[in-house]
Amino acid sequence: MAEGAETVENVLTERIIGAAIEVHRHLGPGLLETAYDECLCYELRQQGIGFQRQVALPIRYKGLSLDCNYKLDLLVEDTVVVEVKAIEALLPVHSAQLLTYLKSSGKHVGLLINFNVTMLTKGLKRMVNRYVEPNSLQPPLRLSPRLSVSAVNREPR
Repeated sequence: MAEGAETVENVLTERIIGAAIEVHRHLGPGLLETAYDECLCYELRQQGIGFQRQVALPIRYKGLSLDCNYKLDLLVEDTVVVEVKAIEALLPVHSAQLLTYLKSSGKHVGLLINFNVTMLTKGLKRMVNRYVEPNSLQPPLRLSPRLSVSAVNREPR
């Protein structure tokens, strides 16, 4: 990823986090996820930050694209995936969920924001998807002639 794109992502995630802190400052913990989601969208709109809500995310399985009703909470500026939570504590499975969403959507950066905490900084997690398809990283595997002989082509003993 180009350095300029990373800078844009950093500035954008800082602005999203600032908006989330503003929401948390006014509402505090204890509400439903939908309330935080709605208020976060209001703050983003006030800052002129573009976003989409409940973006459909098809699952790719064995070359098929399947609609399994997965949705990204927010896709900000077509760049940052934001997953909003209002739960007791973030667990490793929530990070895994966001990473899966990043891989499936082809996006590079995501934010996991849990509003059900006393200090929002304890409920924030920024994740970067550095995954690249294995086939695009390396040239095709070339075997030496000695290793490429199959058992079928061998002379009987």
